Amino acid sequence: MSRVYNFAAGPAVLPEPVLEKAARQMLEHEGHGMSVMEMSHRSKMFEDIIGDAESRLRSLMNVPENYKVLFLQGGASLQFSMVPLNLSSAEGAADYVCTGSWAKAAIKEGSRFTKVNVVGSSEDRNYSYVPVLDSSLFNKNADYFHITSNETIFGIRYTKFPDTGSVPLVADMSSNILSEVFDVSKFGLIYAGAQKNIGPAGLVVVIIREDLIGKAGASVPVMLNYKIHADNGSMYNTPPTFSIYIAQLVFEWLQGIGGVKEMQKINEHKAGLLYGFLDESKLFKGTANKKDRSLMNITFVLPNDELNDRFVKEAAAKGFVNLKGHRSVGGMRASIYNAMPVEGVKALVGFMKEFEAQNA
Repeated sequence: MSRVYNFAAGPAVLPEPVLEKAARQMLEHEGHGMSVMEMSHRSKMFEDIIGDAESRLRSLMNVPENYKVLFLQGGASLQFSMVPLNLSSAEGAADYVCTGSWAKAAIKEGSRFTKVNVVGSSEDRNYSYVPVLDSSLFNKNADYFHITSNETIFGIRYTKFPDTGSVPLVADMSSNILSEVFDVSKFGLIYAGAQKNIGPAGLVVVIIREDLIGKAGASVPVMLNYKIHADNGSMYNTPPTFSIYIAQLVFEWLQGIGGVKEMQKINEHKAGLLYGFLDESKLFKGTANKKDRSLMNITFVLPNDELNDRFVKEAAAKGFVNLKGHRSVGGMRASIYNAMPVEGVKALVGFMKEFEAQNA
């Protein structure tokens, strides 16, 4: 069976050159006589892998020297807790913006550990846009300001980040890290689950400014303390070694195609192909506000559920899989992360044109 075009929101498509290289090295990694999965995380062999992965990520994102890069476990969902546990003061508070299900989950979990002030929400229109924020509502004494830079379910993203002054801006970039150029110095902390643009599930990357490390209270568990992980080079305990290795290969692949700046051009082209069709279609309709459309997750619907279901079924038969939208939006969602080739998007648009001709 040939490979399908996988439009899953995550775990998602990986670059074929990465999969091929990992397959070649599965039994024996670069003269070491064993697989990466068999290596001790304390060995020089694995230290070289994790060191190289960090170096490549720093280069790709132009991470300033006064930031630590951590490779952790627990996914972005654990960061919903770790952020307030590490950044909140005893009597502190934090500002959050609610732009969808993942932001809502971060708010719910953050509220367990700090006083949360929701300074903006797009719930009134089912999270189809990024709200315009009123800076007068910002808490100038907040411990941090949290956003979700891209919402996979609703297909929206920030095209401009809020100016939070001296308050550290924290971003969940799980679904759009490395997809476009970001100025890391504008953020106090960035975290991202790996299973969209970095590698397989099981790994989360945290990029944190050094002055924000060491604020956790004495009651914070060791494994949830950024300082412990920073002081131990992400190896206080056994890290997700194979996921880090795949991330290293993905970073290598991304550098090979010209880095994030070039990747952004490709992503804008891919998204433009699909949005361009949706804007002209008489049958398909995009659900996200045009100004806030995601480059990674494109949401769209047909006139009724019967057509939606038929489209998903027929698409799968043609090799376009995981296009069913989340139940809170309905319809379809095409996740076109970095590893989705332009050819895949062109082929999907071609199929959508055929479907429209047959069902208009």
